[in-house]
Amino acid sequence: MKIAVPLAAGCLASHFGHCEEFAILEVDEQSKQILNTSAHKPPAHEPGALPRWLHEQGANVIIAGGMGQRAQQLFAQNEIAVVVGAPSETPEQLASAYLNGTLRTGDNICDH
Repeated sequence: MKIAVPLAAGCLASHFGHCEEFAILEVDEQSKQILNTSAHKPPAHEPGALPRWLHEQGANVIIAGGMGQRAQQLFAQNEIAVVVGAPSETPEQLASAYLNGTLRTGDNICDH
């Protein structure tokens, strides 16, 4: 499984579409271990580009602070599960909490 996390200054970016880079964490769901973390520069922000690109990177889940409904639909069409309302933490902290079922999420901070 691969988990994508949009980053700004090494922590979760509040708006995934305008992040500096994405961390893509390869994880083992059974052992709940992070196997590998890599950083990737995203393509230019335009409708539909990020879901397709992350699908090409092999992402199965995206953890975000906020995301509009249309973007969530595009991720679903690319077979990527969406988790919104995550706190601004490191990608490793977020992935570990997700794997352990302890990721606390709040409101979707995106209003479009």
